[in-house]
Amino acid sequence: MSNATSISDAIIQSKIYIIRGQKVMLDSDLADMYGVQTKALKQAVRRNIDRFPEDFMFELTKEEADNASRSQIVTLKKGENIKYLPFAFTEHGVLMLSSILRSERAVQVNIQIMRIYSKMKELLMLHKDILLKLEKLEKKTDRHDEEIKTILLY
Repeated sequence: MSNATSISDAIIQSKIYIIRGQKVMLDSDLADMYGVQTKALKQAVRRNIDRFPEDFMFELTKEEADNASRSQIVTLKKGENIKYLPFAFTEHGVLMLSSILRSERAVQVNIQIMRIYSKMKELLMLHKDILLKLEKLEKKTDRHDEEIKTILLY
């Protein structure tokens, strides 16, 4: 990706939210990164809605959108209200967007997003392994504590 369209990994990571227990990216953030209007992105999705089952993309409820805007997930321009509820795209939904948005920028941004999702999974697995090792170690020390108590009581 050229420097003119380069987006930092930190910015992309900051645009991944947990909604309904899933890591998602919102239509307005993706549109901004792809260099298209949110309206155009949503139109492309609606024209290809069969490619976006609910585990790929869902529309936020009014309550979720209100909560999101209060927590500054959805940034509203001055005087703007939520006329259309935002779409939230899971990792698979973001990947599917690359099949309907074919600009060079969209392709490059999607590649970068997929790499970030992969890094996040790797970190999660690393932490999981560390937590399992700590749990085993804790069980071992608990057993040793019991053995020491038994020895001291006799």
